[in-house]
Amino acid sequence: MPERTRDLVLTVLDENKAEDVITIDLRGKTTMADYLVVATGNSARQVGAMAEQLISKLRDIGVHAGNAEGYPQCDWVLVDAGDVIVHLFRPEVRAFYSIEKMWGVELPASLNSLAPGYDMLPAQ
Repeated sequence: MPERTRDLVLTVLDENKAEDVITIDLRGKTTMADYLVVATGNSARQVGAMAEQLISKLRDIGVHAGNAEGYPQCDWVLVDAGDVIVHLFRPEVRAFYSIEKMWGVELPASLNSLAPGYDMLPAQ
């Protein structure tokens, strides 16, 4: 089931033109989820629309995603789909927080210039 949810998330993000999508396999690293998906939208409107579309499609397959956290600003929206946690960011917010580094994954190169110095932090 986690793989089905992950695949749906990736399909919806692709259909909604998400950028710099990264999937992090959390199995064996934590019990909070099996996958973490991080993606960028070019505007608050796109981030909000992606979150709404994602929640709707998850509900269609019987996955309760609850309410997204981060409305109404839509700078950073978190969608908790149980086994898959999705973080949707505007580019500069994603570059600032660089949450991928917590899991030993590098921030996409396209975002490094938005947060000078953050690309120099060592991966955890």
